[in-house]
Amino acid sequence: VQLQASGGGLVQPGGSLRLSCATSGSLSGIKAMRWYRQAPGKEREWVAIILPNGSITYADSVKGRFSISRDRAKKTVSLQMNSLEPGDTAVYYCNIDTPYKTYWGQGTQVTVSS
Repeated sequence: VQLQASGGGLVQPGGSLRLSCATSGSLSGIKAMRWYRQAPGKEREWVAIILPNGSITYADSVKGRFSISRDRAKKTVSLQMNSLEPGDTAVYYCNIDTPYKTYWGQGTQVTVSS
């Protein structure tokens, strides 16, 4: 199983980006789908989670600005990021939990700068 994150780039403050995480291979029993991010010199931090029942939770730092969604049939997860701030600059990683293993995508760079 591989996760491929895409959609990152350079955007001005106040702008928007949409990240996507495509999966390849056989995934079963997905427990949770998450997005994390890691800024330079900082630890990786959790950003958002969506559970199989559709329950969604966001980190306080992105609440009201970011929106996580999924395509259950395609087993993909996306992150719509609005009102981006310089503090959102980081490498963003998708993460999928199953009962057997936790999978990580390779990361996509998001840079918010004028």
